[in-house]
Amino acid sequence: MTVDIKVIRAGQMYRYYLRQTVVGDGRRPARTPLRAAQEQAGVPAGRWMGRGLAALGLAPGEEVTEAQLRNLFGERGRHPYADRIEADRLAAGESPAKAYRAGALGRRVTVTGVDFVFRPQPTIYLLWALGDEETRRVIEAAHERAIVRVLEWIEDEVAVIRYGKDGIYRVRPPGGLVAARFRHYEARSGRPLLHDHLMLSVKGQRLDGKWGSIHTLALHENTVAASALYNELVAAEVCETLGLATEPRTVTPGRRPVMEIAGVPHELIRWTSKRSDQIAACLTELEHEYVTAVDDNGEPKFVPVVSERARAKLNAIAARKTRPPKQKTRPLAQLRAWWKASAILTSGVAADVINSLLEYARAAAAAIRARVVAVVDVALAAVDVAATVFVMNDGGRFHRRHLLAEARRHLALVLRGRRREPGLDEEIVAAAISTYCLDISEPKTVRGLEAGYRLYTARWALSDLTARRRPPAVPDPDRQPPADPGEPAAPRSSDQDAGEWEIPRIPLQYERAVLAGAVVREKLRTTVVRGRGYDVVAHQQAAMPEQLLAPAAADPERDDQEPKAGGQEAVDFTELRALKASRTDVEALDFTAEQLRRAMEVFTKAGDAAAARTKKYTDPQDAPAPHLVREDDQRAHRPQQPDPHRGPEAGR
Repeated sequence: MTVDIKVIRAGQMYRYYLRQTVVGDGRRPARTPLRAAQEQAGVPAGRWMGRGLAALGLAPGEEVTEAQLRNLFGERGRHPYADRIEADRLAAGESPAKAYRAGALGRRVTVTGVDFVFRPQPTIYLLWALGDEETRRVIEAAHERAIVRVLEWIEDEVAVIRYGKDGIYRVRPPGGLVAARFRHYEARSGRPLLHDHLMLSVKGQRLDGKWGSIHTLALHENTVAASALYNELVAAEVCETLGLATEPRTVTPGRRPVMEIAGVPHELIRWTSKRSDQIAACLTELEHEYVTAVDDNGEPKFVPVVSERARAKLNAIAARKTRPPKQKTRPLAQLRAWWKASAILTSGVAADVINSLLEYARAAAAAIRARVVAVVDVALAAVDVAATVFVMNDGGRFHRRHLLAEARRHLALVLRGRRREPGLDEEIVAAAISTYCLDISEPKTVRGLEAGYRLYTARWALSDLTARRRPPAVPDPDRQPPADPGEPAAPRSSDQDAGEWEIPRIPLQYERAVLAGAVVREKLRTTVVRGRGYDVVAHQQAAMPEQLLAPAAADPERDDQEPKAGGQEAVDFTELRALKASRTDVEALDFTAEQLRRAMEVFTKAGDAAAARTKKYTDPQDAPAPHLVREDDQRAHRPQQPDPHRGPEAGR
């Protein structure tokens, strides 16, 4: 995701923000005024945002002062001008207690705000870092406007104030919210990373004029949808202003592709991903320790296969272990000169490409716009969105926010940097809910009756979609079989590096979700009365691994032979290689009957393997001897009770 969220608490955490975050992630010298420290660090002053500023006597774009920050975030939620209000009340003859209460915004709270971190995709901030001044200003303006739009969406659709006994009453803050935005230019590694910290106050005013606290759980739950909206807005404005286009690029095989600016070389992205390489190397070592860990009796401590839940936890540990100390911040002009020199010397990309990066991106955009037609079909989009969310969420249960996030990702994939009509994402969600989703909510509280907390599942079951089984493959005597999830993993040979040792992993959910979308779409096309919604297929951006679309070419020397008449359809490898040569990872590839059959077989095989693993751990006859296992690490490998807050996107 390109939007992260963290809770801000009064006390030590707020002091960390005041010492480092508000001055560009540098270290603020002691007894240095805030504005002076920001000028020394070369970062702009913080600015106020949000529709709730008028109630506090502030204006959008006004500079954030240290006293205002201390009162609102450090003093457990007081008025930004609490010091002045208290002094005026004391001068009027009121008691110190009453004067102090006059500067409070409702009850005192420990969690005083949340920190949203907005950063564009790597190819966008590479153009920002290596381009000319005009390109830099365009990208920064798009970045700022996208943040404003996301904050407006949070104010209108997400933020709620809880009040009453046990918080049973929930209302939108009619006056809006208050936030302070701080601009940063670089990452901890010193590489370019345009990003803004949006410190959002949890204080909001109700219709009766009283101040309440924003429910932070709702902000966490909708972070994925906020990230998808931000990505859409930034890419659309940057592409339309500079004449660019986006393309999907696969960063990790089996995971969701990310939308990047076409024409920016992969090597430049690798140049900025110094931290990612360090995390990946550490993660491989941690995964090996995880699957080979044994207790005092020689029994495996954990299930010897890396699930997505375990991988996410290990990745967080690897990020902490490889986290470098913060460097001294420098002015942006100096950073941009150093970044360009470093990219030319160390990235492996030719200097003329780096100096003319915008022109190369425009040429790639012209090729994509001529080849890929952006057609948004709501019926087809609803199928893909419902199928993907159904597979990606644990137990096939999901909320409306999951559909909304996936709809925005689908639109970004189809439109390739073009602007969309307002409300199109909501239209896709409404079509998916009304046509392909089943409401399984059992509301027992007022919250359960709200539209955002209705619980859904798909109207169809993937197990009902039959497919021809693939014949058993002939075993290769030269290839060692993968480790059995039910047996302890074999120890790694001493002469093998971590990258050479094969670690058993559970197949990634997005790969299965893409296959499910193709299967469900074809099932509907054959069983439903065909209309325009099921005939427009050319615009579908099939983010599927190449090996699942067609078998490997038999002989490169005979690759130019014409296909035999009357045979099954095959993939045009000439076109596929042309797409790869144009540095486009995934393009608009239509499914043939043979390709779809192959995809259904792969999906069936993955389902059979998952069922076999489940049976192995649930069948008492085949179950291994009981041993102690940590609760968190086993949770992903056993049946769970339905819970609307579980799943890969739960709590966001």
